[in-house]
Amino acid sequence: MTEKLEHLAAEAEELARSRFRKLEETAEYNTARVLQAFRSHRVSEAMFAGTTGYGYDDLGRDTLDRIWAEVFGTETALVRLGFVNGTHAITCAIFAPLRSGDVLLCATGLPYDTLWSALGVHDERPGSLRSYGIEVRTVELLPNGTPDLEGIRKAAADPRVREIFFQRSRGYTARPALSVEQLDRAIAVVREVNGGAACVVDNCYGEFTERKEPNGDLLAGSLIKNPGGGLAPMGGYIAGRADLVEAAAFRLTVPGIGGEVGASLGFNRTLYQGLFLAPHTVCQALKTAVFAAALLEKLGYETFPTWDAPRSDIIQSIDFHDPDKLKQFCAGIQQASPVDSFVTPEPWDMPGYEAPVIMAAGTFIQGASIELSCDGPMLPPYRAYLQGGLTYESGKLGILMAAERLEQLR
Repeated sequence: MTEKLEHLAAEAEELARSRFRKLEETAEYNTARVLQAFRSHRVSEAMFAGTTGYGYDDLGRDTLDRIWAEVFGTETALVRLGFVNGTHAITCAIFAPLRSGDVLLCATGLPYDTLWSALGVHDERPGSLRSYGIEVRTVELLPNGTPDLEGIRKAAADPRVREIFFQRSRGYTARPALSVEQLDRAIAVVREVNGGAACVVDNCYGEFTERKEPNGDLLAGSLIKNPGGGLAPMGGYIAGRADLVEAAAFRLTVPGIGGEVGASLGFNRTLYQGLFLAPHTVCQALKTAVFAAALLEKLGYETFPTWDAPRSDIIQSIDFHDPDKLKQFCAGIQQASPVDSFVTPEPWDMPGYEAPVIMAAGTFIQGASIELSCDGPMLPPYRAYLQGGLTYESGKLGILMAAERLEQLR
């Protein structure tokens, strides 16, 4: 590392310490909430035993559902390895309140690219909302990236609207992540004008970044992001109103069976431990993001959010305005990874995306974005989306290696 970069890194870390303290306070608060839920549900060694086959009467699985509901402030929850990714869990949540002829209102604009096929945005492929005769409408965010409350009020008043969908995180956009306060305010507007509609929140990347979760009728996300704590090997969750969680469980399995089956195969211990660690692990990822923003701002790059801004998700974006710089930054993150450090990432046509994407992800769990990773579409402004970091120390080293490769291009 050059003397210049070493000096700037020390300055960036010192600058970030005030933000670090606030993040650590949130982590301590959330850890206390999780610990209390474990204690109130009398977690014991017996709950870590795995089941096979149908998985009937899985004590650990069923207790974890109840713990999850308490931590997330909901009636019930469905935490399952059977969700193949976050998109799967979110899609099951989206389908739960809807029937043919209903309208889904996306209140934060079109969602993340990987949901487009499930909604039927461009075509009527089998199994999409569109193929079932469900209409999708959108209300765009305001120019400052916040929900258009009046637009939502007007659009949600239509009695055909049976669901309002909110995406908490930003996806491949420049808008800010939505805070719990912003989401709760928008949800309150919906309930004023359409009490029969369900508010469904894509909660990915946002869990444990604040002291509570959104007040939606359903919350959904991935276990290999924030709430799995870096230990969950796969899976997802849906938490919320009991009738809607049951409907989502019927979508995951089949009507009449729902969440009553699903063997845990010995992974209960890992899921419990991952949830227990999640507030701390999310704090490590947020500290990594804050340090990255502070350092890269000193190097002259545009970052969003800035190092001192409030955060409601773990994602940090950096605009390079140069495809080579985006590639080199991703290569640096990959080089600093504990797994596949010898691999050089290259852009490729990933399923569900509209443009080639470059992705650095030397992770213990494939695709786990709570671990340090970085990706971005090969389109102007050649923006990198950085997320994760199981420990701040390893995250910091990854950022420094990526920054060193950038400096070599100057």
